[in-house]
Amino acid sequence: MQTLLEELSRDHFPNPPATAAQVADFEEKVGWRLDSDLRAFYLHCDGATLFRRRPDAKYRILSLSEIERARVRMRGEDDDSMGAASWYTLLYCQDSDFVLVDVAQPGGPYPLLDAFHETYPLHVRQIAGSFQEFLQRALRSSNKLFWLSD
Repeated sequence: MQTLLEELSRDHFPNPPATAAQVADFEEKVGWRLDSDLRAFYLHCDGATLFRRRPDAKYRILSLSEIERARVRMRGEDDDSMGAASWYTLLYCQDSDFVLVDVAQPGGPYPLLDAFHETYPLHVRQIAGSFQEFLQRALRSSNKLFWLSD
C-alpha cells in the first residue's frame, strides 16, 4: 500500500491527510471502522483525484466528510429497497456514478462495487476485492474506468 500511496502523491492530486481524530470521528459517525487499506489511505490523504484535478477527474476518491450511505446519496432514502445498508460511496466517477465500499464484513478487507446511477441498486457488481487492489488497477488505467473494459 505504501508504494501506491507514494505514487499517488508523486503523480496525482492528493488532499492533505486526515488526522487520527478525524478518522475516529468518522468511524463514530458511520458506525464502522476503516479497514487497513482505507486507514492508510486517509491518514496519507483525505481524498484525492487521479490523473486530473477537479472538476474533470473521472477518479475522485471522496474525503471522509463526503462518504455517506450509498442509498441516501444515490436515491435519497435510507431504506433497504434502495440498496444495502453496508454500501457507502467512496469514489465519484462523474455523471452521478460511484464506486462503493461494502463494509458488511467487519474488519475487511472491504470489496469495492460499481454503482451505475441508472441501474442502482438492482445491478451492483464487485470490481475489486480491496481498496489496495482498486487503487493499483486505477493507477494503471491511463484514466480509463478499468472495470468497464472487463
